[in-house]
Amino acid sequence: MNYDLAMMALEGLARGPLSVRNEGGNVVIEGSSASFKELARLCLLLGGASGDESFELQPGVHVSGMSVQLRVR
Repeated sequence: MNYDLAMMALEGLARGPLSVRNEGGNVVIEGSSASFKELARLCLLLGGASGDESFELQPGVHVSGMSVQLRVR
């Protein structure tokens, strides 16, 4: 993972924080478009170690049948 890019993404999230809460058994994430851009960058850095521009959440690796549903607003 590129440390400098990760730090830039975290600094961006500090400027425009996201709200994460449990709502009726779902995880709800709310924030500005700039915050979601930084969150996406951080997720790609954490999950896409192969250098790809995308990655897929894999059952048994990132999520399970018991995982709560994620709702992004």
